Amino acid sequence: MNIVIIAGGNRKASTSTRLAEYIERLMFQKGHRVSMFDLYQSPLPFYSPDESFQDHAQLSKLKRWLFEADGVVIATPEYHGGMSGVLKNALDHLGQVHFSGKPILSVSSAGGAVGVSSLQQLQSIMRNLHGINAPEWISIGGMQRKWFETGQDSGYEGGQEVDDRIHRVLGSFLDLTQLVRGRFDSTGTGGTN
Repeated sequence: MNIVIIAGGNRKASTSTRLAEYIERLMFQKGHRVSMFDLYQSPLPFYSPDESFQDHAQLSKLKRWLFEADGVVIATPEYHGGMSGVLKNALDHLGQVHFSGKPILSVSSAGGAVGVSSLQQLQSIMRNLHGINAPEWISIGGMQRKWFETGQDSGYEGGQEVDDRIHRVLGSFLDLTQLVRGRFDSTGTGGTN
């Protein structure tokens, strides 16, 4: 399957981006095509409905990737109970045509215990864009972030629990994506390799 990850962190060492990179590796190891769009590495212009951004190369690339995606993973740090500003700006550039009928996995990293508020916000936006929210999400917070800040081989005691949860939720998301993709392939109305 073809999966697109949008990494919504806006700093070089963002734990939400490191979590997204880990998810990318796991899906790649399972044989899926995975493309990650990192908003820190590829910033988008500030959205305005009064302007046309047709010539913006990075935005055009993101839109093309999403058109071709079977499923989408969206990762964000949680700031003040919400998603990052750069991620919200990116989503403002996009529309139903990019997400409609596609499974969406929401992922967050928070300085506190977990980033539930940002995930609820993300899922609400995806419902409005007609995406199919995965029934589970991934959120890391507090000490769990250390596993990504120091590297997965750091010996953090809770690392195995975090890893098990990531594998379980990712497996569920990929099963949903395969199911939805199969439905569209059998009707001839969609689906890619």
